[in-house]
Amino acid sequence: MQITRKVAPGQKGAKKLLDQYGPKLVCVRYRYDGQRRKRFKTIEWIIEESPWAPPTCVSNDRVVGVRVTFKEVELQRKVKQAGGKWNPARRVWEMRYDRTVELGLKDRID
Repeated sequence: MQITRKVAPGQKGAKKLLDQYGPKLVCVRYRYDGQRRKRFKTIEWIIEESPWAPPTCVSNDRVVGVRVTFKEVELQRKVKQAGGKWNPARRVWEMRYDRTVELGLKDRID
Protein backbone atom coordinates (compact mmCIF):
# COMPACT_ATOMS: atom_id res chain seq x y z
CA MET A 1 0.00 0.00 0.00
CA GLN A 2 1.31 3.41 -0.93
CA ILE A 3 0.57 6.76 0.69
CA THR A 4 0.31 9.48 -1.95
CA ARG A 5 -1.18 12.35 0.00
CA LYS A 6 -1.13 13.56 3.58
CA VAL A 7 -3.57 16.38 4.26
CA ALA A 8 -3.63 18.67 7.29
CA PRO A 9 -6.96 19.48 8.98
CA GLY A 10 -8.79 22.28 7.20
CA GLN A 11 -7.16 21.65 3.82
CA LYS A 12 -9.05 20.43 0.80
CA GLY A 13 -9.84 16.75 1.33
CA ALA A 14 -10.07 17.04 5.11
CA LYS A 15 -12.64 19.78 5.78
CA LYS A 16 -15.59 17.43 6.33
CA LEU A 17 -13.53 15.26 8.63
CA LEU A 18 -12.44 18.33 10.61
CA ASP A 19 -16.14 19.14 11.13
CA GLN A 20 -16.72 15.56 12.27
CA TYR A 21 -13.67 15.04 14.54
CA GLY A 22 -12.90 18.61 15.57
CA PRO A 23 -9.55 19.78 16.93
CA LYS A 24 -8.50 16.21 17.76
CA LEU A 25 -7.95 15.48 14.05
CA VAL A 26 -4.22 15.37 13.27
CA CYS A 27 -4.16 14.48 9.56
CA VAL A 28 -5.88 12.61 6.72
CA ARG A 29 -3.96 10.18 4.54
CA TYR A 30 -4.89 8.76 1.17
CA ARG A 31 -3.53 5.24 0.66
CA TYR A 32 -3.65 3.31 -2.59
CA ASP A 33 -3.53 -0.47 -3.02
CA GLY A 34 -2.48 -1.27 -6.59
CA GLN A 35 -3.20 -4.98 -6.36
CA ARG A 36 -6.76 -4.61 -5.14
CA ARG A 37 -7.27 -1.32 -7.04
CA LYS A 38 -8.63 0.46 -3.99
CA ARG A 39 -8.17 3.84 -2.40
CA PHE A 40 -8.39 4.18 1.38
CA LYS A 41 -8.89 7.40 3.28
CA THR A 42 -7.48 7.12 6.80
CA ILE A 43 -7.29 9.57 9.64
CA GLU A 44 -4.98 10.12 12.55
CA TRP A 45 -6.62 11.65 15.57
CA ILE A 46 -5.86 12.26 19.23
CA ILE A 47 -7.67 9.88 21.57
CA GLU A 48 -5.86 10.75 24.80
CA GLU A 49 -3.79 13.61 26.12
CA SER A 50 -1.54 13.45 29.18
CA PRO A 51 1.49 15.29 30.58
CA TRP A 52 4.89 14.14 29.34
CA ALA A 53 8.45 15.32 29.84
CA PRO A 54 11.10 14.44 27.26
CA PRO A 55 14.00 12.36 28.56
CA THR A 56 16.90 14.43 29.73
CA CYS A 57 19.97 14.27 27.56
CA VAL A 58 23.02 12.98 29.43
CA SER A 59 26.42 14.10 28.22
CA ASN A 60 28.88 11.31 27.57
CA ASP A 61 31.47 12.56 30.06
CA ARG A 62 29.01 12.89 32.94
CA VAL A 63 29.75 10.55 35.85
CA VAL A 64 26.85 8.29 36.81
CA GLY A 65 26.35 5.71 39.55
CA VAL A 66 26.02 2.10 38.40
CA ARG A 67 24.57 -0.67 40.60
CA VAL A 68 26.63 -3.87 40.57
CA THR A 69 26.02 -6.47 43.27
CA PHE A 70 28.79 -7.83 45.46
CA LYS A 71 28.52 -11.27 43.84
CA GLU A 72 29.05 -9.94 40.28
CA VAL A 73 32.82 -10.08 40.51
CA GLU A 74 33.46 -10.36 36.76
CA LEU A 75 31.21 -7.37 36.06
CA GLN A 76 32.97 -5.38 38.79
CA ARG A 77 36.27 -6.16 37.06
CA LYS A 78 34.90 -4.87 33.72
CA VAL A 79 33.59 -1.70 35.34
CA LYS A 80 36.95 -1.11 37.02
CA GLN A 81 38.78 -1.63 33.69
CA ALA A 82 36.46 0.93 32.09
CA GLY A 83 37.55 3.51 34.68
CA GLY A 84 34.88 2.94 37.30
CA LYS A 85 35.53 3.87 40.93
CA TRP A 86 33.70 2.41 43.93
CA ASN A 87 31.82 5.00 46.01
CA PRO A 88 31.30 3.43 49.45
CA ALA A 89 29.02 6.24 50.66
CA ARG A 90 26.54 5.73 47.79
CA ARG A 91 27.33 1.99 47.43
CA VAL A 92 27.59 2.28 43.63
CA TRP A 93 30.31 2.22 41.02
CA GLU A 94 30.84 5.66 39.48
CA MET A 95 31.89 5.89 35.86
CA ARG A 96 31.38 7.94 32.70
CA TYR A 97 27.98 7.65 31.03
CA ASP A 98 29.38 6.66 27.61
CA ARG A 99 31.35 3.78 29.13
CA THR A 100 28.26 2.66 31.03
CA VAL A 101 26.38 2.44 27.72
CA GLU A 102 29.27 0.59 26.05
CA LEU A 103 29.15 -2.09 28.76
CA GLY A 104 25.37 -2.41 28.38
CA LEU A 105 24.67 -1.18 31.91
CA LYS A 106 22.34 1.69 31.09
CA ASP A 107 19.46 0.01 32.95
CA ARG A 108 21.61 -0.15 36.12
CA ILE A 109 22.21 3.59 36.39
CA ASP A 110 21.25 4.78 39.85
